[in-house]
Formats: sequence, C-alpha cells, structure tokens
Amino acid sequence: QVQLVESGGGSVQAGGSLRLSCAGSGYNYSSNCMGWFRQAPGKRREGVAIIWSGGGTSDYADSVKGRFTISRDNAKNTVYLQMNSLKPEDTAMYYCAARRAGNCYWEQNEYNTWGQGTQVTVSS
Repeated sequence: QVQLVESGGGSVQAGGSLRLSCAGSGYNYSSNCMGWFRQAPGKRREGVAIIWSGGGTSDYADSVKGRFTISRDNAKNTVYLQMNSLKPEDTAMYYCAARRAGNCYWEQNEYNTWGQGTQVTVSS
C-alpha cells in the first residue's frame, strides 16, 4: 500500500522544539519533491517547507524561516521537519505530501500523495 505516515507531533511550550518524521512505504519517494503543510483550526491548509528530490534545495514559508529545517534521508524513504523556537501560532495539524516529480512547487494540487497528519500544539 502506497502511503506516507507522519509521526513526532505532540504538545510543547513556546520556545520548545519538535522533530516530525514522514515515512514512506509501498513506493520509493527518493525521486519526488516532498513537502510539509499545516492546517490550523478554522484556517486553510498552508505550505510550510518543501524539499527537492536531491535534498540540496529547499524552501520555506516566511513564517517559519530561520526556525524550521526540512531534510530527507532517501535511504530511509523519510522526510523530517525540525521545528525550533516554536510559537503558539505554529499550532496545527501537520501533513507531509509527495509531488509527482522531483522539482517543487507550493501549489497543493501538485501533490498527489498525502499522509494523515500529526498534531502539533504549542502553549504559551
């Protein structure tokens, strides 16, 4: 079964850190762009970070630049999101997604495989 499974979410105080993981199964995602997206209650889902297939290029939403780092281990078929200096406004369900090709775009309709999400809650 082709799927992406996120893990690593939880509750943390402002200023804390979390590391999210997204493990792929049933398909080798090493040639795919991978992205992290999030959706807060009552808000639209938004892009957080994207990483090209080779791992050498990535991009971030302005709201997380300098605090979050996306990385990938293609040998493990896994993508990570290291989140530091967390803020209450980072509270959301976080999803990883795979795009059909190796280059990345922010448009969510470019991503054809999505995980179920992992909840991140940051308290002040």
